[in-house]
Order: sequence, then C-alpha cells, then structure tokens
Amino acid sequence: MSWIKTIAYKEAELPLKKLYDQVSGPDGSIDNVLKIHGLRPHTLRGHLGLYKSVLHHKNNMLPLWYLEAIGVFVSHLNHCNYCVDHHLTRIQRLKSVESAERLMRAIIKECLKDYFSQKEISGLEYSRTLTLEIQQLNEKDVQQMKSAGYDDGEILEINQVVSYFNYVNRTVLGLGVSTKGDILGLSPKQNSNIDDWEHH
Repeated sequence: MSWIKTIAYKEAELPLKKLYDQVSGPDGSIDNVLKIHGLRPHTLRGHLGLYKSVLHHKNNMLPLWYLEAIGVFVSHLNHCNYCVDHHLTRIQRLKSVESAERLMRAIIKECLKDYFSQKEISGLEYSRTLTLEIQQLNEKDVQQMKSAGYDDGEILEINQVVSYFNYVNRTVLGLGVSTKGDILGLSPKQNSNIDDWEHH
C-alpha cells in the first residue's frame, strides 16, 4: 500500500481517530492517500482543508467536472496513476463513463480539442506550464487565460487546483501509495464547511 508505515483505524488514537471518522467512506474504509498521513495527523488536517477548499467548496465558480479534469490532466503529466484513477472515476460519476473515456483519450493523445473548448484548453495549457515548465511561466500565460474568458477569481481556482494536485501527486509518488483497498471516485459534498466530509 505504501513505502512507510500507516496506521489502521483500530490502532489509531485521538486526534487521528476523529479525522478517520470524518473521512471514512460508506463502508468505513479510508483512502490510502489519507492514511499515509497517519504518523503526523496534523498534516492530514492540512490536506483535508486544502482539498475541500480547492475542489469541493460551494464558492468555487468553475464547474466541478472541469476542476476534476484539471486534476486528471496534471496527474497524467506527473505519471500519478493513483490520482488519475480516483479523479477519472469521479468524472465518470459527474458526467458518464463514455465522456470520461473521451476526456482521457484526448489527454493521452495530447489532442485536447477533441474534448475541451478553446477556453478550457487555455486553462489546461496554463496547468501544463505550471506543472512541467514553471521556470517558463510569466504574466503572458495568465493574460492568455483572461483573453480566453476567465476572470481573476477563476484563474485563482485553476492555479489552486494545479498546485494541489502537484502536491498530492508528489505525496503519492514519493511514498509509494497504491489504490489497493480504496473505493475509487468518492468525494465530499459541495458546501462551505471544510469539516464536512460525508462521502457520496
């Protein structure tokens, strides 16, 4: 499951057990990407707040499927199959299996216009540069998104999703986290309560 020790629910003490109670799935399971924080529960608390705010806060204005698609795109660029599998399954639940398969084909073939609008592609191009060529990034990249129709708040949303996935990809890849035992595609509800992790 990972290259470092994780702590099972039955072995967890407070406050880790409270966090596990908060994030457990319908069958009581806890995703491995969350269990990897077991030795330092305060890092799990930080991860949860960031994830919920960036992807599942009701004040985000961009469509959830697109934010998830950015996550899949960034994870593909980073060769993080764990996050691709989880978030592609989430897109299947939000849209359809066929739609998610078309999206992934467009990403793998590097032919984004087969699935995304030109506006959406501008956000993905920024995501690619921020992920793979950050030293090349400059104001022009942000201006291109503005020209495509994104406002400053939406650009911030894209930036935060890209930054989050680069963080979690490196957590997963750097510690050998696998999907073994995970239920793919679960996520918390869209609301403003960052402590509400009821899965659906």
